[in-house]
Amino acid sequence: MRIEQLTCNIGAELLDVSLRDAAHDDGLFDEIYGALLQHRVLFLRDQDISGADHVAFASRMGELEDHPVLPTPDATPGLVQIYKTPDKPVGRYENTWHHDNTWRPVPSKACVLRCVECPPVGGDTMWANMVAAYENLPDEVKTQIADLWASHSFLDTMSAMIPQEDHAAIRAKWPAVEHPVVQTHPETGEKTLVLGAWATHFVNYHKPGRVRFGQDATQASGDLFQYLMSQAHIPEFQVRWRWRKNSVAIWDNRSTQHYAVMDYPPCHRYMERASIADWEPVY
Repeated sequence: MRIEQLTCNIGAELLDVSLRDAAHDDGLFDEIYGALLQHRVLFLRDQDISGADHVAFASRMGELEDHPVLPTPDATPGLVQIYKTPDKPVGRYENTWHHDNTWRPVPSKACVLRCVECPPVGGDTMWANMVAAYENLPDEVKTQIADLWASHSFLDTMSAMIPQEDHAAIRAKWPAVEHPVVQTHPETGEKTLVLGAWATHFVNYHKPGRVRFGQDATQASGDLFQYLMSQAHIPEFQVRWRWRKNSVAIWDNRSTQHYAVMDYPPCHRYMERASIADWEPVY
């Protein structure tokens, strides 16, 4: 296996390797996982593998999870289908910067995404290094956010695509959860900035030293929230991947956010994702 770094801050391509082999080879899997921790997102081409192979590789990183809206084939539990077709309006829930599944009490640790079919041009995905985003914040901002927590909500982000009459049931099943804004990566010890599109607001901003008047509790907290959200937008922290059939991306969801670029006309874009569900927030 060869590893080619793609940018200075994030991303590497793996060459001359099959994930089918890595699912059953301890040494090869360990090498790939070590590269994932170092580069945060890995890319592979020409992975003509089955759904069972996909699940077998992803399962080596932990227990797989389903999704409350997206379907999963009966034959491959844990393999979520993210299918866009020309006859359906293109959803807009992926083209925001986000960590996957922070609306869960235990968000996704990592994800393995394979392209089944994609547009001839367009539909790239971008990733941002949220460790670098945190490290490059001004010291006074790091001090200000050290103890902040944010609320993350599935329904508040997805409500437009869920019938109104189902909102109460969804909120009861998946209530909003709270996570620390600054977390420590449990394997590398690095501090990482955790917000993204599932986050809605700070839950403990209103404390002496931050709030003098009501204006600070609304305007100042909102400004800080948006400033932190915008750190993923900085190109120096990003890598962009152009999909082809049987391309695969593997990312560490604890230290990255990603954004699916929806710049393509109505056409097929079939992606299959296995998400590993054992990231306990550390702070």
